[in-house]
Amino acid sequence: MDSSGYDGKFEFGVYTLGDLAVDPRTGGLKNAGERIKEIIHAAKVADEAGIDVFGVGEHHRLDFALSSPPVLLAAIAQATSRIRLTSATTVLGTADPVRVFEDFATLDLISNGRAEIIAGRGAYIESFPLFGFELDDYKELFTEKLELMKQLNDSERITWSGRLRSPLQDAEIAPRPEQPAIPVWVGVGSTAESAALAGHHGAGMALALLGGEASKYKHLVDCYKEAGLAAGFRNEELRVAITGHCYAAKTTAQALDEFYAGYSTYYSQFMGGKEDGKPLSREDFEKLAGSLAIGSPQLIAEKIIEQHKLFGHSRFMAQMDIGGMPPGQVEASIRLLAEEVAPIVREALQIKV
Repeated sequence: MDSSGYDGKFEFGVYTLGDLAVDPRTGGLKNAGERIKEIIHAAKVADEAGIDVFGVGEHHRLDFALSSPPVLLAAIAQATSRIRLTSATTVLGTADPVRVFEDFATLDLISNGRAEIIAGRGAYIESFPLFGFELDDYKELFTEKLELMKQLNDSERITWSGRLRSPLQDAEIAPRPEQPAIPVWVGVGSTAESAALAGHHGAGMALALLGGEASKYKHLVDCYKEAGLAAGFRNEELRVAITGHCYAAKTTAQALDEFYAGYSTYYSQFMGGKEDGKPLSREDFEKLAGSLAIGSPQLIAEKIIEQHKLFGHSRFMAQMDIGGMPPGQVEASIRLLAEEVAPIVREALQIKV
């Protein structure tokens, strides 16, 4: 699946899931409208700072503000001029690929060719009963719909049939995007099956690193590359993005101080929390932070460079605005990522700007 517009430089992105968490500092809870306005402004800051891509997630729960990535991305397109716009991720198994493609093709036209899709199986299951799908078909739904998405991207008229969606007979797929094809990535958490599927289709792989030693994810990149090469794609066509929690401040001590409360809230509310049910202690947080991109610009750059030795990735995407983080701090972190982290990484990797 096409990587239109990629010019060979190491890219930096920011993404948000739009969680609605109680601010641990004030006890306040923003509504969905307030969060969406914050996200549009953060995207504008990212665009102006020089970040390459901005992503928004999809959930269908009252504790998340975002359920329709292309709608929000269309609004962001009007507030920005150059930054690429992606879902992070589209839950493809419970969506209609035709509608997904049409929505993102429309976004591509609105944004003058900046649209991308990260398609995933979904870490949460609320969309299956909501949209009338069976959890027993979890894997097959994604596999079948990803294949259909590839055909939609390749041709303006298609004939297609599968087991879990009504067939298409010489169907017109419109509008067509401004790009030759919309770049499609597959979001991968921990399953080699998803990594291999991404490689088989020549899609990019967006690999989530949310904790633990980076080396334990290396087999997923290997699986992805092996499947892609076996399917006839060139190594340079098989792009890897690393995604995960990130927070930059002038010093590592400041970054840890500012990010702890938000991360602790998010960890408890959205990541399952500790087995004993207790809040995440500062000591536990600092242990987890050691494997995440949290710290000074120099420290974050060093972590990305070390990961590059393992993964050979060409994009790093940061999730910063979690657990009620103040917008001003998030925006300052975005600027540091663009203005201080990115130059260090690009110089070290000798990748052109």
